Amino acid sequence: MISAGKRIFILTFVIIVGVGFFLFRRLRSRDPAAASITIYGNVDIRQVQIAFNDSERIEKLFADEGSTVQPGQLIGQLVQQRFSATLAHDQSIVAAQQQVVARLHAGSRPEEIAQARAEVQAAEANVAAAQANVNNSELLYHRQQSLAKQQYVSLQIRDDAERAYLAQRADLAAIQQILAAKQQALQLAVIGPRKEDIASAEATLKADQAALALAQKELADTQLYAPAEGVIENRILEPGDMATPQTPVFTLALDNPLWVRAYLPETQMGKVALGMRAWITVDSFPGERFPGWVGFISPVSEFTPKNVETTELRSQLVYRVRVYACNSGHRLRLGMPAAVMIPLSNNSADRIDAHPCEEK
Repeated sequence: MISAGKRIFILTFVIIVGVGFFLFRRLRSRDPAAASITIYGNVDIRQVQIAFNDSERIEKLFADEGSTVQPGQLIGQLVQQRFSATLAHDQSIVAAQQQVVARLHAGSRPEEIAQARAEVQAAEANVAAAQANVNNSELLYHRQQSLAKQQYVSLQIRDDAERAYLAQRADLAAIQQILAAKQQALQLAVIGPRKEDIASAEATLKADQAALALAQKELADTQLYAPAEGVIENRILEPGDMATPQTPVFTLALDNPLWVRAYLPETQMGKVALGMRAWITVDSFPGERFPGWVGFISPVSEFTPKNVETTELRSQLVYRVRVYACNSGHRLRLGMPAAVMIPLSNNSADRIDAHPCEEK
């Protein structure tokens, strides 16, 4: 028989081994949970409604549903005839006004000044000839008037001489006015255009250039480009449809980066910070983890959403979290259920680049 002392020793040894094994299992089961936080949610992406910036019928579309597009890629075009005609019209107006401004800046040509001087000289010769005619007709009038007083000639001859004298004086006045106009034209040709006329022509040119720039912009707006990298989720219109700025043509899914919308329990808030690394897993790719980072934590608490809550979580407050991930292979899709594991050790809150998913 085993003595009482041995039985006590064996019992004590069994208790110690059992307690040690229990503590080992307990600590081992707690280590992973203490080293990380796991939260659950769904994959979410942003969407862009792409529309033309003008109204016209669609001529061509270069992307289909499911197509991957790059930033700046041409994906649609409107009928351009109306916009091309407006552009050509405005270009001709600008070209004509540029010549007007250039002519005003250049001033009068030497040939124009020489022609104006020649016209002044011709007008001066005409004035001299008219003055001589006036002098002759005046002498003749005075002579006929003297003879009429002595009744050597009739009054009719005197009156004719007077009318001729007055007509010659009127012709001289008209020729003198022409000379004054020619002299003023010569003076303006020598001085050149007024600065007010030049400023007015330049202002008109600027207005014409603004109209031309608008026509160029409207022609450019007939082409539709992808604003960012993504996948065409929906092709709403087709060639021949009337496009307007209010009617989207494509729905573009911006899936790189995307995020998992998950919910962090209020008791774990102090352990998670923006910029911490995370791992994302989805049922579609078992055993594979997608690297990500914490990019958003809601400042407002809420109750657990209906689609993720369990019986135990119904009364718990949670904070909405976005865990971003690069998706260059486009394998993560909208709505996928996902689990997010956030390590708590050796996981500092790093600063994330503005465009972390762009290839360096």
